[in-house]
Amino acid sequence: MKFPIALQLYSIRDVAGGDLPGYMRQVREIGYDGVEMAGMYGKGAAELRKILDDAGLKAISAHVAFDDMSADPGGVLGAYAELGCKWVAIPYLGEEYRICGAKYDAALAGIKLLGETAKGLGMTLLYHNHEFEFMLSGGEYALDLLYKAIPADLLQTQVDTCWAKVAGVDPADYVRKYAGRAPVVHLKDYCMEGDSLGGVTDKAKLEGVTPKRNETFKFKHLGAGMQDMPALIKASEDAGAEWLVVEQDFATEGMTTIECAKASYDCLKSL
Repeated sequence: MKFPIALQLYSIRDVAGGDLPGYMRQVREIGYDGVEMAGMYGKGAAELRKILDDAGLKAISAHVAFDDMSADPGGVLGAYAELGCKWVAIPYLGEEYRICGAKYDAALAGIKLLGETAKGLGMTLLYHNHEFEFMLSGGEYALDLLYKAIPADLLQTQVDTCWAKVAGVDPADYVRKYAGRAPVVHLKDYCMEGDSLGGVTDKAKLEGVTPKRNETFKFKHLGAGMQDMPALIKASEDAGAEWLVVEQDFATEGMTTIECAKASYDCLKSL
């Protein structure tokens, strides 16, 4: 497989903060080439970059809360630029900022401003989806409408392939849909009986309906769930992606988060 692989550090949030240098060395020993940040662990960019450099890892990107970036665009994004990140992703939007929310227009204006700020710092802003962005609005996915509203030079995609599949979308097809605009692809696996749409197959009936994971949903390390990993890797190649990022929100039953990170990496390297 040609791709460099990064670990989203949210995956090991239960342990990383206790001994960041040690766990970064473990991540590198597993084989990961880089990491995607999930916070700064109370450290300045220079100190954090040294920890990663010493471990042989590169901070390729970061997930940073929309409100935090919006409160101080230059300062917050500037710190991640100093850290060496090429991309910064909006990881989640609260209901008020979504397409049916009272602050949707403000969110679009804010995202555009963040995209301009990131661009000025030599980075690119990404948007990381969950399942709710696949609600239909006017016959189109809310996520597609977001990418129509903000130009590609200010906002690119970080397709989370788990949540796309949960929403009833073929994740490989969706990655290909944004060929040239999908530099970083999130690989995540899961198991779930049934579907998130209650068996509804008529797309017209899904207008305004938010797909939701059901009570059988469980996160899995890569290769232990429902995802077609070879298909996702091929789609990422077709789309011109530069990095694959492994993320697992909660560990597989009976495994530690570090064991899951290793199992996911081993799965990818075996393909």
